[in-house]
Amino acid sequence: MKNNLSREQFFSVAIMLFGLFFGAGNLIFPPLLGKQAGSASFQSLLAFGVTAVVFPILGVVCVAKTKGLSNLASKVDKYFAIIFTTMIYMAIGPGLGIPRAGSLPFEMAVAPFLPENVSVNVSRLVYTFVFFLVAYLVCLKPNKLVSRMGKFLTPALLLLITVMFVGVLFKNPNAVTSPVGDYATSSTVKGFLEGYNTMDTIAALNFGLVISLAIKSFQVENEEKVIGYTVKVGLVAGSFLFVIYAMLAYIGMTTSGLTENVKNGAEILTTVSQYVFGKFGIVLLASIFTLACLTTCIGLITSISKFFENLTKEKVSYNKWIVFWTFLSFLVANFGLNTILKVSVPVLVAIYPVSIVLILLGLTEKYFGYNKFTYRLVCYTVTFIAVVESLQSVNLTLPFVTKLVSSLPFYSLSLGWVIPMVLTWFIGMSSKLLENSRSTAFNK
Repeated sequence: MKNNLSREQFFSVAIMLFGLFFGAGNLIFPPLLGKQAGSASFQSLLAFGVTAVVFPILGVVCVAKTKGLSNLASKVDKYFAIIFTTMIYMAIGPGLGIPRAGSLPFEMAVAPFLPENVSVNVSRLVYTFVFFLVAYLVCLKPNKLVSRMGKFLTPALLLLITVMFVGVLFKNPNAVTSPVGDYATSSTVKGFLEGYNTMDTIAALNFGLVISLAIKSFQVENEEKVIGYTVKVGLVAGSFLFVIYAMLAYIGMTTSGLTENVKNGAEILTTVSQYVFGKFGIVLLASIFTLACLTTCIGLITSISKFFENLTKEKVSYNKWIVFWTFLSFLVANFGLNTILKVSVPVLVAIYPVSIVLILLGLTEKYFGYNKFTYRLVCYTVTFIAVVESLQSVNLTLPFVTKLVSSLPFYSLSLGWVIPMVLTWFIGMSSKLLENSRSTAFNK
């Protein structure tokens, strides 16, 4: 047994964590933020960093401390743990996250350049088959994730994004515009909410276990050391994430004149890469999208398969779960990106606030010693509000309930859960203090 990672091992794990996080949403949302926020990009990017960098890293640390998402969610109760954990794994797994990552590089970097006589559906089928086959082969040996991702796949991704950024710097379009839409009226809140779309806070609830296993694969067994390294790895990976987000937002911010009619971040990157690099830009962009999405898929398939292997007490092996989740994700990916994205908004609105609250409670429990009542009151309150808001996002309303919930402060900003979270936290803590005082009086 040893208690320390070498510098090379430490940075390999940190770069691997960056690669696990950096997928489809991480590429397409920062450029759009830069374009729409314009001169307000700085404050918008900082707010974006809270939900796209800070909370994900806190999530990794929290899950590492509690030794898994199930243990963390069980602090509420066993029913919440089963339902919430299942929703998380289905959302970031075959139901949404993995198929989105598998289909996005094709839709954004391959499909637009196919000849007219070539079938998009057949091409997507071939592309996603090869994509998921590679992901499956890498996932077969999870103990080699660090060497394969930390030393090869992710460094290649970082290099390609840097090449694009430097190319924009030298071309220097420099066409910064005024903020538009919600960025013109509430740039900070809009940036905060855009961070939801990366899905990284949700993914973090799974990657914490992957990082712990990666650190332990280097014979570091001391739990305090593992948690300590997880924190440090998270800080380094988070720094990489924010720097890359800043690069991508800068690209979107300074190329507004080239991208007046585009509708999303992928189209911005497509337009800019062709403007800066010509035909090579198409190859560059396709490589960036494929690598970014591949590394995320590998991390998600690995963490989900490990979870279900443990859930079935190894009656169904890790390798069998890999086959199942990879094949299911391959099938869903072929429904197309637009279909997948339509489902994503209500799902994220429902589970993202609960994920944030659970992470905050898990990290601060050491200092406040929460009882079950506090966990239940806070988490169920936030869940209820988030579900009502999720239903409303698809035009489903509940008589009286929707009207009542929509009257909450900040509801119009999709932050109606914040004040109830604070209030229920105080109620829970008050009940704990009252419980302690009664116990003390009884003992006397």
